[in-house]
Amino acid sequence: MSAPIESYGMIGDCETAALVGRNGSIDWLCWPRFDSDACFAALLGEQSNGYWLITPRDEVKSVQRHYRPDTLILETEFETKAGQITLIDFMLPRDSTSDLIRMVRCDRGEVAVCMELVLRFGYGTTTPWVTRLARDTMRAVAGPDMVVLRTPAPFRGENFKTVAEFSLVEGQSMPFVLSYGPSHLPIPAPIDVDHALEKCEEFWCDWTAKTKADGRHAEAIRRSLITLKGLTYLPSGGIVAAPTTSLPEQFGSERNWDYRLCWLRDATLSLLAMMNAGIYDEAAAWRDWLQRAVAGSPDEMQIMYGLQGERRLTEWEVDWLRGYADSRPVRVGNAAHEQFQLDVYGELMDAFEQGRKGGLTSTEEGWGLQRALIDHVAKVWDKPDNGIWETRGPLQHFVHSKVMAWVAFDRAIKGVENHGLKGPIEEWRAIRDRIHTEVCDKGFDKKRNTFRAAYESDLLDASLLLLAQTGFIKADDPRFVGTVEAIERDLLHDGFVMRYNTHDANDGLKPGEGAFLACSFWLADAYISIGRYADAEKLFHRLLAIRNDLGLLAEEYDPHKRRLQGNFPQAFSHIALINTAFNLTRSQKPSEQRANGHHGLKGKGKAKPNAKKVSAPPRLSRRGASSRSR
Repeated sequence: MSAPIESYGMIGDCETAALVGRNGSIDWLCWPRFDSDACFAALLGEQSNGYWLITPRDEVKSVQRHYRPDTLILETEFETKAGQITLIDFMLPRDSTSDLIRMVRCDRGEVAVCMELVLRFGYGTTTPWVTRLARDTMRAVAGPDMVVLRTPAPFRGENFKTVAEFSLVEGQSMPFVLSYGPSHLPIPAPIDVDHALEKCEEFWCDWTAKTKADGRHAEAIRRSLITLKGLTYLPSGGIVAAPTTSLPEQFGSERNWDYRLCWLRDATLSLLAMMNAGIYDEAAAWRDWLQRAVAGSPDEMQIMYGLQGERRLTEWEVDWLRGYADSRPVRVGNAAHEQFQLDVYGELMDAFEQGRKGGLTSTEEGWGLQRALIDHVAKVWDKPDNGIWETRGPLQHFVHSKVMAWVAFDRAIKGVENHGLKGPIEEWRAIRDRIHTEVCDKGFDKKRNTFRAAYESDLLDASLLLLAQTGFIKADDPRFVGTVEAIERDLLHDGFVMRYNTHDANDGLKPGEGAFLACSFWLADAYISIGRYADAEKLFHRLLAIRNDLGLLAEEYDPHKRRLQGNFPQAFSHIALINTAFNLTRSQKPSEQRANGHHGLKGKGKAKPNAKKVSAPPRLSRRGASSRSR
């Protein structure tokens, strides 16, 4: 039986991340990047596919855990009959390596502790060659990968795993450092664990102090911002959708996707979240990543890219892993990168416009690229596409896609009108008006007073909640109010919003999935825009309540089983949380934030788009080892 998704916490170093269970087991880690092969893959398979467990040997009476305030340092407290220990987990990059650091501290009594380490590279298939280099040092090598374990604990090999047993009394601690490096290089130098912990906490606290999280939802905003920072690939500024692959949208189903990639659909909402929070360095890095990733011929633009803008994201199935909760297949890569999605052009143009309004300096090269994108959209806006949800069924004329094509031209026009850029504005206005007229004619159901998912369709789509936010229609327009009410009737189930009805939609997959959490936040935003503030607050608090005990959200939620589902933690969910929290606590409404670009912190802490320095975890120098042992 797989542990609930919400039982995991995330630690990371802004280049990769690990999932730590409530039981003290790290069941997922891809090294050295988010999208590398996993060396701990028990999350999607068996323990034999790799894990790292540190836990009391005796029966555990209770488990409590938390992040140190304003950090990504995870502390798990285990209470036994004999006493209590705290397991401290964190990650820190240095030079050409990365360190996963675990420290066990005894807080009360005397506690016997056990450690089990099973390293399996290649998503659990490759057993490394293990060599003991010293009493406290072990090296594991397989092909290009090398991992080194250092600890004063008395470890030994047993049945193709490394184990240790020891006891701690109050005031004693035991450190473990697992370091990754390329196998052709010398082994990573030892580090001072106490110094590393101090530097890691200092970095996160300093970074969080610079964010502008205020109001009654400040704690939720800060935790989501820290999560978003932890999902940012530091070398490029790209933001991964999640650090995991194939956590199912429905348990036992085939809706299992690799989310260790960067989606263009997240572009504008990510940028708004960061600029509204005052983290302009990260916003500039994300904007620049977008510009680099899509550079080239507009007709070759993809809906997602790799961490550094890679385009070849071939999807294949890891058939030796049974899948989380027996949900097969386990997928690596994502075939949806080959889809045609019209909406991403609007997302890009909107992101660039929001960047200009937020104070991120434009470049002539950037505007030239945007004009090329607009020229392409002029040729393809009337074509059917796969839509925002990457359906694998027949192409359709999705309303949200057409609206985002309208957004593309609208933001290009604003670039000329408001920022002095050059372009054929009258031509763009004409196309913008044509799109608007067609959507209102073919995409609106007069009998039901609602916009529809696609032309000639009776279905609804939660992405229609963004119509007012994008500025396509005013929030007080009866057609938008009617759309919100229709989505409440058809897609709001047990208090949470479904993306669309998978049983009736021809999306190329078996029906069934959970409530998509970003869409539920969008409904709260729509409530605010039409003046239903009490309903917005109620829904927002319902969403806050389903976060796990560490404040983390997955992609979806099953209201019947009351479980998070889908990849975890999910950037899109946390981005939506941040924006809704700001909408509730600041004066501007969501349509004003996105359509008119009124950022709460406009002009403060601005960073130039080509800024080299983005807030990064401290990279430790090569120091001698120093650690407290029992």
